[in-house]
Order: sequence, then structure tokens, then C-alpha cells
Amino acid sequence: MDYSVGQVAGFAGVTVRTLHHYDGIGLLSPGGRSHAGHRRYDDGDLDRLQQILFYRELGFPLDEIAVLLDDPDADPQEHLRRQHRLLSDRIAELRKMAAAVETAMEARKMGINLTPEEKFEVFGGKDPEEHAQEAERRWGGTATYAESQRRVARYTKDDWKRMQAEVADWGAAYNALMVAGEPATGERAMDLAEAHRLHITKWFYECTPEIHRGLGEMYVSDPQFRAYYESMRPGLAEHLRDAIDANAERRA
Repeated sequence: MDYSVGQVAGFAGVTVRTLHHYDGIGLLSPGGRSHAGHRRYDDGDLDRLQQILFYRELGFPLDEIAVLLDDPDADPQEHLRRQHRLLSDRIAELRKMAAAVETAMEARKMGINLTPEEKFEVFGGKDPEEHAQEAERRWGGTATYAESQRRVARYTKDDWKRMQAEVADWGAAYNALMVAGEPATGERAMDLAEAHRLHITKWFYECTPEIHRGLGEMYVSDPQFRAYYESMRPGLAEHLRDAIDANAERRA
């Protein structure tokens, strides 16, 4: 069978003008002509066009494609092996690019304007995105969540490092309190619970005692938040929840 230039253009997804150009430069000259002198392409021509389009997709210029395809010693199977190898390399590169874009999308979604290296430097082995996703699930669309996103969008690496330093100091103080065996209802525990509430207000949103109470319950019930506080010290999640409750009662 043979095909008209319009049919081939439709098969291959190229324009008739492109096929005319390939013919004009000798890259793809159809094997036949109709009685009226119109181009007619046979199956061999379609195979060559497929090879041309593969190489074009891989970025080869037309003159190099002509040299490759017209090499009398070239093995058609070798063309396919080369193209498969090049396409596999391209796919690997595109996957890397897609992963980088996904990282950037998540960072923007979180409002954390950091490079991956800076994020690792600030947060270490902990993944802040897990907490951000849970926060969005629970509070996305609320004024409180919008305020938090507005604030963190402005933070630099140094801001996040200062915030993390405050968290580390608070965690060390709370750990010492528990080592000393002080109760969650004691003054020192309530003071640290209040410091925790003020830290949230300072960096994220206005955290009222009632909102803080809800957070305390979440620190115990939600596996991700519970694991975060338990990593500081076993039992800290429940102790902090009780201290938050006691502090809210004290402030009331």
C-alpha cells in the first residue's frame, strides 16, 4: 500500500509542509508518485519517517539524522537500540526534573521559601511537610490557617533556625521538668505550656487557650504529632496535654 502526503501527515502528527521540507532536503523522499505527480509514501518511507521523528524528539539536527540514516553500514536494529537508550536517559532526566518541581510545589504550598538543602539544614531528619499536610487537612480554609500561611511565607532560613532553636530550648526545659518528676499541674509545667502557646502565637497565629487545648488533644490522638513529641521524651505528649489543660484553667 502507499499513502498520500496528507494521510502520512495525519498518521505522524506533522504538517504537510514538514513532509515537503524533508523531501526538499533529501531526508525523506517518497518512493512513488501518483499519475498526477503527487507524492506517495510506502511502508519503508513510513519506517524512515518514524526514525526521523524519534531522533528529532531526542534533539538531533536534521543533517545529523540524515548521516545516521544513510550510513550504508548501519543496522536498523542498532538504530532502535540507540534510540531506546537515549529515550531511557531522557526519561530518567525528566523524572529528576519532575521530582524537583514536586519539591518546589510542596515548599510553596507549605509557604516555606527554602531550598532543599536549607530545609534539611533547618529541619534535619524531621519532615515538616507531614505536619503541614495534617494541619491543612484539619484547618485548611479557616482564617487561622490562612494567617499561618501568610506569616510563614515571609520566613527566611534564619527565621526558621531561630524558631527551631526556641523549640529545642523549650524541649530541653520540658525534658528536665519530667526528669525531675514535676506534675503536669505544677507551676513550672503550666509556665512551659504557656511558653508553648506564646511560641505558636508569635510564629504562626493567635493561639487562644481554647485553641491550645484542642492542640493538646491532637498531640495525643494524632499519630504524627504524638510521635513528634514522644521523640523528645516518652510520655511527653500526655504530660504536655495535661499541662496545657491546667494552664488554660489557670488563665480562665
